[in-house]
Amino acid sequence: MSHLFTGAAAAVTTPFKNGSVDYDALRSHLKFLKENRIQGFVINGTTGEGSTLSSEEKNGCLRVALGVADGDIPVIAGTGSNNTAQAIAASKEAEALGVDGLLVITPYYNKTSQKGLIAHFTAIADAVSIPVMLYDVPSRTGMTIEPETLKKLAQHENIQALKDATGDFAHFSRLQAVVDDSFAFYSGNDDLALPYFAQGGHGIISVLANALPSDYQEMYEAAGRDPQKAQAVHQKLFPLVDALGVDVNPVPIKALVSHLGYGAYDLRLPLVPLEADSVTQLTALFDSVRKDG
Repeated sequence: MSHLFTGAAAAVTTPFKNGSVDYDALRSHLKFLKENRIQGFVINGTTGEGSTLSSEEKNGCLRVALGVADGDIPVIAGTGSNNTAQAIAASKEAEALGVDGLLVITPYYNKTSQKGLIAHFTAIADAVSIPVMLYDVPSRTGMTIEPETLKKLAQHENIQALKDATGDFAHFSRLQAVVDDSFAFYSGNDDLALPYFAQGGHGIISVLANALPSDYQEMYEAAGRDPQKAQAVHQKLFPLVDALGVDVNPVPIKALVSHLGYGAYDLRLPLVPLEADSVTQLTALFDSVRKDG
């Protein structure tokens, strides 16, 4: 069984213009990512403000991504919800559009038990015939996928990967121990990309890759053959990764994507843009990092 991708995929931002999705800007951004060695598009996820998009907007974003990808790289649709029936409907709709895989978050708010997780993810995976990537991000959901839960879920032929945003490497080791290498692990933390690769991770779904896509692919490829080069890329990127912590994702990264010319710096409530001086500082740092690269 081959993995959906190896290396760096982008958790793609969604540009807005006058309150609506700016599909032209999205298309231009995706072309930039593809031309700069990104290995996959993750659409309608947290970074894409998927929780504020209508079904029609989500499908529109997927159609644009599929057109740009043109079968060359996978398109993975964020279809998760704390409502299992809603997640199933979104997953089936994304599959019908032609996406290559699904990213499905653990339920939030009504966050269930480990037994409930198994039932939730199994119901979604049973409803489709394409790969499902689980998404574990306890900072947003208040719960974690335990190793025994993953062991059971990984037995489902469609559940083939995990986006791991726990930041817990001991937990990662315990998860690795219950599956074989046909199951893929992707980091969800840009700051931990290099150690995640070193521990056997198959790649990353990156926020900063929206602006610096080739750097993360370069780091992944160097991690196995040239550790010093991988460390140099990590050290180059880390100040910028650190600076993105000035506000919640995707508030800072959208400032950088707009700075690159891919849409206005607009977000949907409850998210609000950075203050002007913070944008200036962030974009100046970005320009410095990009120049040094």
